[in-house]
Formats: sequence, structure tokens, C-alpha cells
Amino acid sequence: MKKRENLGLGFEWQVIFWLSIWLAISQQALGLRPIREKTRSWSDEWLFGRKQEAEVGPFSAWNITGTYRGTWKFLNSVNSSSKFQDFQKENGNSVVELVAVPTKITGVHYVQGVVVFHDVFDNEQNVGGAQINLEGVYIWPFRQLRLVANSGKESDSGQEDNNLLSNPYHLLGIFSSQVFQESPRDRLLKRKLSPVNEMEKHCNIEIAAQVSRVASSENNGDKNYYHMEGLMESPGVGDDGDCFSPLLLNATSVNVEVYYNKAVNYTLMVTFISFLQVLLLIRQMEHGNTQSGAAKVSIVMIGQQAIMDAYLCLLHLTAGILVESLFNAFATAAFFKFVVFSIFEMRYLLAIWKATRPSNSGEGWETMRRELSFLYSRFYGILLGGILIMYQFHNYMQPILLLMYSFWIPQIVANVVRDSRKPLHPYYILGMTATRLAIPLYVFGCPHNFMRVEPNKVWCICLCTSMGSQAVILLLQHYFGSRCFVPRQMLPEKYNYHRRFNRDVSRTTDCVICMTAIDLRQHTSDFMVTPCEHFFHSGCLQRWMDIKMECPTCRRSLPPA
Repeated sequence: MKKRENLGLGFEWQVIFWLSIWLAISQQALGLRPIREKTRSWSDEWLFGRKQEAEVGPFSAWNITGTYRGTWKFLNSVNSSSKFQDFQKENGNSVVELVAVPTKITGVHYVQGVVVFHDVFDNEQNVGGAQINLEGVYIWPFRQLRLVANSGKESDSGQEDNNLLSNPYHLLGIFSSQVFQESPRDRLLKRKLSPVNEMEKHCNIEIAAQVSRVASSENNGDKNYYHMEGLMESPGVGDDGDCFSPLLLNATSVNVEVYYNKAVNYTLMVTFISFLQVLLLIRQMEHGNTQSGAAKVSIVMIGQQAIMDAYLCLLHLTAGILVESLFNAFATAAFFKFVVFSIFEMRYLLAIWKATRPSNSGEGWETMRRELSFLYSRFYGILLGGILIMYQFHNYMQPILLLMYSFWIPQIVANVVRDSRKPLHPYYILGMTATRLAIPLYVFGCPHNFMRVEPNKVWCICLCTSMGSQAVILLLQHYFGSRCFVPRQMLPEKYNYHRRFNRDVSRTTDCVICMTAIDLRQHTSDFMVTPCEHFFHSGCLQRWMDIKMECPTCRRSLPPA
């Protein structure tokens, strides 16, 4: 009996002993900054966290690394503090980026992250959002998250994203914002003007949140969704009270797999569009495969499209290099864009250039090489100059894109000036207009695009209206004449191939094209006379001018018919 009592007392002492050790460890975890273990990449962190779940015992270690999107609002409906009058909005959207790393202390993860509040401030500088760098611990047995901002020292704005450099969602968000929304220089300026700087100097920002698991509505049971709900407080550095009223945060993790699928589907769309553009270019090159047909096409129009495709190739290649897990998808899209501009469009550009300079083709290889070097140097000079201009005027990116997508205007003007007959195939006009619109409409028109660019319906309507009107004018020129919409009083004087001439009854001539006689006593519509006084059948000369704009007899240049 006494032996059983001793065993019972020993078991109770063991329970008390291990409970005291566990309480001591948990108290230390709240006061000490844990030692971080190194991981190689963002995906390794995810795998490492999943591996720890089976090693702890009765608890399940949730890896909360990822992106959380949600809302924020004041508990008291308004900001009752008088320190920061700019903090006037009642609620808004928020994005939280977290990276959790297991530590040597069981049950504790070290967390770094960034919280972004949208539409927070209302001030003269029009700095609407706030971004605060955070660090802290996640005690996963209790699902508690504790984060603080370093308020006693000024943060280096150039290092604000270093703790999240391996998060693909965050990387693509930074890339698209720098390309389509604001430049790094503007971000630094807004950072300096933002009231967050003063807030970080005089406030201790603290976040206490509870993490819970959310059931997935999709058919992917292996994917965990986490919900974060907590309070953000800002006690002053001294005894000055709170900097602003407590904020309530609610955020749910983003499904990165869905985000990846969106990016892959986008690259498939770009690849398919590039393939269609190759087919349209081949159709157009067959339509104007003669010297006269190529000379009717505006070299500025083809060059502008080639520069646009070169920019798209560089953008997709840069995005693929930036996000290693999506490199294959973006590299495929970049490769097809490279094929479009470097092989087909540059080849067509060279054919147009040769057609507009028929006299230089017989002057020797040195002259040809000099002219080619001038053409390529001008093309790549404009390409690099455009990059510098877009970087310098980054705030006007959307008007610049509208200007770049006005590539049909040079062809419209060339048709009017030269009075060209059907230089472009209708399929090429309609196909290129539709395929060129796909990418900008996805970026600026799709509300759920993976680039997280804010939709701009007004700009999309302006772009569609501009390109649609240009395509309609080209089709009218194709079917009703290149000068059908120009008033007759504004038209330049045009050479008349059916003009009157000094009729000589005894005068007879032959058409050197079909080698048959021409009866000059017939109606003038049956034959045509060139400025160099050579006579041809109307049908013969028209078919000849579709190939060459030269007189078949003396090789003199001919005006458009």
C-alpha cells in the first residue's frame, strides 16, 4: 500500500516538474528574440514548416508564411487621437506579408513581415497608404501572433523589402507596381512624405492577433487557409498616451496556387496571341509580296509594333528571372515575343526598306551594308531611348501606352499621302487590332489580374475607342479608297493616266507588256499614258504597277494610279 502511495506521489511530482519547465520556456519565448534557423528559399520554408508538424507531438505546427488580404477599421468608429490628424479614414483594405521561420525553442516561430494599409491618410501630399515593417513571434501551440515595429530608430527605406525577397506573390506585386503604377523614385518620395515616418519615431506599434484555420471552399483539401484577427495598438514612447485609436485587423491568407495558375494562364494567353500574330504577319507578307506591295506599307507602323513586342519580351523575361518558380512560363512567352519581333517583323521591316529604295540595290554591297547599319542603329536607338523616356515620365505611363498603341496612324497618313491601293489585308487589320488589345485590357481592365494592378475602366474605353476608330478608317480606305474621307478641296493634284494627248491618226504603238497593238482611236479608258509619254493597255499597266512602280519601257518612277 505504501509503495503505491510513493508511486502516486512520484507521478504527481513529475507532472509538476515538467509543467514548471514548460511554463518557464513559454515565458522566455515571450520576452526573448529567438534564434532563427537558416532556410534556403520561400518554398523551403513552407516544406520545413510542414515537416515540423509530425515531430512536435500532440500539437500541429501551422506554417503561417504567406500573404494575407483583409480589412482594417477603428474600434471607436473614428480616430480619437489628436496626434496624427491625417489618420482620418474610418476603415479600408490591408495586406499583410509574413515569413515564419522555426526556431530552436519548441513551439515558437520567428516572424518577419510587412503590413500595408490602403487609403489611410488624407493629407496635402496625397500619400494615401501606409507600409510598416514588423517582426515578432508566433506561438503556434496557442495560435497567438505578436508583432512589433521598431519605433526607436529610423528604418532604411531601401531595405524595406529584404525580408520578403523570396515570396513570389510579393515579388510579382513589386514588379508590376514598378512597371505599371509607380517608379522606385516615387516610392521613396512618398515614403519620405508619409506620416508613417513620424509615427514610427514617436509610437510603439504593436499587433496581437489570433490565427485560425479556415475551411476551403474549393476542392483542394490539402491546401490550408488561415484567418488572422487581432488588434493593432500604438502606445506612445513616453507618457503621452496612444498615438491613434486601436485598429481591428481581419485578414485571410491568399491561395498562392490559384495565383500561380493565373500567372500561367496569362503566359499561355500571351503565347497563343504571339502565335496568331505570326500567322497574321505571314498572311500580310503574302498579300504584299511584291516590291510595289511592300512599298505601300508604312515602315513606321511595322517598326512601332516591333518595338512594342521587344518591350513585352523584356518585361516577361525579367518577370521570369525575378520569380524562379514561374521562369518556364514567362520565358516561353518571352521567347514567342522574341520570335515575333526579331524574325518576322524585322524581316518585314527590311523588305519594306528595300522596296522604298530600289535605286540603292544596284550600288554595291558597301552601300547596302551602310544603309542596313543605319536602319538597325536607328531601330535599337529608338528602342533604348523609349526605355529612358518611360523611366523618366513613369507617372504618365498610361498616356504613353495610348500613344504607343496608335501604331495604325502612320499607315493611315501614308495611304492618304501616297494614295496607296489596299496596302494591308483586312484580316491583318482586324487580327492585329484584337490581339494587341488583349494584354493591356487584361492588365488594366481585369479586376482579378495576377499583377494586382488597379483597374482603370476609363483608360480601357479610351484605348478600345482609339484602336477601333483607327481600324475602321483603314478598312474604309481599303474598300472605298485611301482618300475617301478627305474633302476634295484638300486633295493634292493627282496625275491622270487617261489624260488627253495629241492624237495622230497615223500614230500606232504597241504595248510592251502584252506585245499587242494599241488602237489610239478608241476610248481613252482602254489605254493609259505615263508621264514619260509611253502607252499601255489599262489592265496591263495596272497589273504591272501592282508589282513595280516603274515604267516598263524606260524604268522611270511612276506616280500612283
